[in-house]
Amino acid sequence: MKLADRVALVTGGARGIGKSIAELFLREGAKVIIIDVLDDELAKVREELGRFGEIMAVKADIRRREEVIKVLKDAVERYGRIDILVNNAGIFSTSSIEDLTEEQWDKVMSVNLKAAVFLCKEVVEYMKRQGYGKIINMSSLAAHVGGIFAGVDYAVSKAGLICLTKSLARRLAKYNILVNAVAPGVIESPMTAPWPEEIKRGFIQKVPLGRLGKPEDVAKVVLFLASDDSNYMTGQVINVDGGMSIGP
Repeated sequence: MKLADRVALVTGGARGIGKSIAELFLREGAKVIIIDVLDDELAKVREELGRFGEIMAVKADIRRREEVIKVLKDAVERYGRIDILVNNAGIFSTSSIEDLTEEQWDKVMSVNLKAAVFLCKEVVEYMKRQGYGKIINMSSLAAHVGGIFAGVDYAVSKAGLICLTKSLARRLAKYNILVNAVAPGVIESPMTAPWPEEIKRGFIQKVPLGRLGKPEDVAKVVLFLASDDSNYMTGQVINVDGGMSIGP
């Protein structure tokens, strides 16, 4: 039980990668708080994952600080602490620079980057009092390569998460708060499900391991970063992309 008695907050945890992370955390002994905006999926995940451990599945918009603050207060009142934050929630975009609008840019940045920044701000106050914390930010292969199919707004938002990771790692190490990031490649998830099959086949041809990733491939790496196995790591980015980031 790598996370016995730990309390973890996972954003975007109602489906896809976030759901896999939540399930693995529960199986490893953590109490898990999921934040998402998807009503039906939250009800399903609460029922489905509840058999593995103690879970709070809360509807909240991470762009609204007052909603996030309330979730955190409720969680701390219930469990007494917040040990782990996984900034997993995000939205995808394929916007080119020619098609990009200011509204689209603001929307992607608000969910993918701004919300993560201010979630960290709120959670860090609890972690500093504890003298312990693990923050894992979900970046992307697009942050390294500028996006292949992903839009410029998405790629920039995910690159911003890497910079956030390194900036916080430097500043928070003295409080025993470790901050790392995971950069998935193309993963079979609700985010990539609508992609045309020819796009997916094109990606598979570029992956040295010859397949798309699965949510559990990412979740296992997140578990490593959340557990004591990574207690001498901070400010790092781990690529989970089947080898795509090493180039053709």
